[in-house]
Amino acid sequence: MPDHWHGLIALGVGDDLGLRIGLAKTNMARGIRAEAGAIGPIWAKSFHDHALRNDDEALLATARYIVMNPVRAGLVRRVGDYPYWDAIWLDSLSCPVSTLATKIL
Repeated sequence: MPDHWHGLIALGVGDDLGLRIGLAKTNMARGIRAEAGAIGPIWAKSFHDHALRNDDEALLATARYIVMNPVRAGLVRRVGDYPYWDAIWLDSLSCPVSTLATKIL
C-alpha cells in the first residue's frame, strides 16, 4: 500500500509494542531516506494495532489478508510480484503460496 503498512509482529514476554513499532518505523525511514533523500516525514506519529487470538487459523487468515493487500490495491497482479510479500507464518503453517490466490479470492 502506497500510504500505509500492515504487518504481523510476534512479541516476546516483556516486549513493548510501541517500542518495537518505533524501532521499525525508524529503520524503515532511514532506508527510505537513503534512497530518496530528504523528503519530509515518512510516518504518522501513531499506529493502530489489533491483537490476534492465539490460534493458527486467525494467524493464517491475517497473514493471507496482508500478503494479498498489494493485489487488492492494484500494485501488482500476483502476490509473488510484490517484492515484500513474504510472511513466515505462511511457511510455518504449511500453506503453499500457489494456493493463496484461490483461497483468498
